[in-house]
Parts: sequence; C-alpha cells; structure tokens
Amino acid sequence: MKLINRIPAWIRNKYLISFALFCVVILFLDKNDLFTQLDRQRELRKLEKSKTYYSTQIAAERKELEALKSNPATLERYAREKYLMKRDHEDLFLVPEKSDKAKN
Repeated sequence: MKLINRIPAWIRNKYLISFALFCVVILFLDKNDLFTQLDRQRELRKLEKSKTYYSTQIAAERKELEALKSNPATLERYAREKYLMKRDHEDLFLVPEKSDKAKN
C-alpha cells in the first residue's frame, strides 16, 4: 500500500489510466493502427498519381485513335512509323539511333 501512495494522485486517476490504455490500443494494437493508416495514405497518393498518368495516356490514345479514324494521311503516317510499312516500288532504309553507351 505504501508504494501506491507514493504515486501522484493525477497518475492514479482512473480516467487518465483508461485514456492512456485507449490511446495505446488505438495507436499501436488496433487493426487500423497509426502505422497502417500512414501506409494506406502513402499507397493512396501513389495510386492517385498513377490514375492521373493513365487518364492522360487514355486521353492521348483516344485523340490519336480519332485522328486515325478520320484522316487517311494520319493512318498512313502511323503505319509507316510504327509498323515500317512502305508503298510498292519504294525502298525503306532504317538508320539506328545512337544510344548513350555508343557515344562514350
């Protein structure tokens, strides 16, 4: 009993003890503890960035698709650049691009 009397009264307060236990459980022991919430927020930011990137990519691809559907010259240019297609009686020369390793 002497040991309990040495502890200050404000620390022995049952409301303070229950609040402290509640905070420990919520911050460290709960399924949705503080560290889990921080990881989820970090992942959410990363997913939002990728969503923005893919949304812009989809918009660009749709614009390119509309151009390919509406303009035959654009379709021909796309076929020549992407698939190395050529017209009859036409020669195609491929010139490789120099990479950074070849420059050194």
